[in-house]
Amino acid sequence: MSQPIILASGSSIRAKLLQQAAVPHSVETARIDEEMIKSALIAEEAPPRDIADTLAEMKARKISDKHPDALVIGCDQVLDHRGKLLSKPDSQEDAIRQLAQLRGDRHMLLSAAVICEGGKPIWRHVGQVRLRMRDISDSYLNDYVTRNWESIRHAVGCYKLEEEGSRLFTSIEGDYFHVLGMPFLELLNYLALRGDLAT
Repeated sequence: MSQPIILASGSSIRAKLLQQAAVPHSVETARIDEEMIKSALIAEEAPPRDIADTLAEMKARKISDKHPDALVIGCDQVLDHRGKLLSKPDSQEDAIRQLAQLRGDRHMLLSAAVICEGGKPIWRHVGQVRLRMRDISDSYLNDYVTRNWESIRHAVGCYKLEEEGSRLFTSIEGDYFHVLGMPFLELLNYLALRGDLAT
């Protein structure tokens, strides 16, 4: 018999991906101090990939400690621009500043997932996508942020590709699910191999 699956994330997109793929699960958001953890890891010069992986693991562990018999999925996504980590914007001005840094250049989205069982990680994966942003004008950049602020305020990189954000890019190399914040096919493959998903 398959184990219960808990998504330790408040992301509606991640929950929707599992739901649409008919993966039975519940959601329990892990409350951790992400900014403090990020700051400590940046101070230790940890690469962005390790930061995403660590945050995903800490979220999964926190909920797994409360539900040791479940498979708990923790996720995190970070943006790596020339080795520097960009986080969710604090304000519209911050979003404009971040997008101005990214325009006309390439960056990477790193989407990490960790599964914990009994408070210990049993599987992990970090997916990566390379994106090249169009050299957008100041006026379009400002209008874009104003129009889309309520939607992009919680988005790493200040854009959503499934919305108007697609107009910002000239090329994307990688898995679309990684853009959405989860190495989803890799996760499904692991659950199928374990026998938790019918194939």
